[in-house]
Amino acid sequence: MANENQRGDHDAAACAKSGQTTPNGYYNIERMIKAVALGKAELGVCGSCMDARGMTDDELVKAAHRSTMDELTDWTSWADKVITF
Repeated sequence: MANENQRGDHDAAACAKSGQTTPNGYYNIERMIKAVALGKAELGVCGSCMDARGMTDDELVKAAHRSTMDELTDWTSWADKVITF
């Protein structure tokens, strides 16, 4: 994510991108997402956002998957707590 921020194309969809190189002083969002996944959390990335940024499913961390607005809406309605980026 830090590299995306430096280029100016930062976006929440990039948080789940694998292979991030994080400069000193920045949080490694990929590592944080993997830690959340160990707790059995489901991680969905907006498919439309991925398409708009030219991201493919292969670029996501293993714990995340391409999601849909229907799935994300259902999760938001169902969940006691929702974490968004």
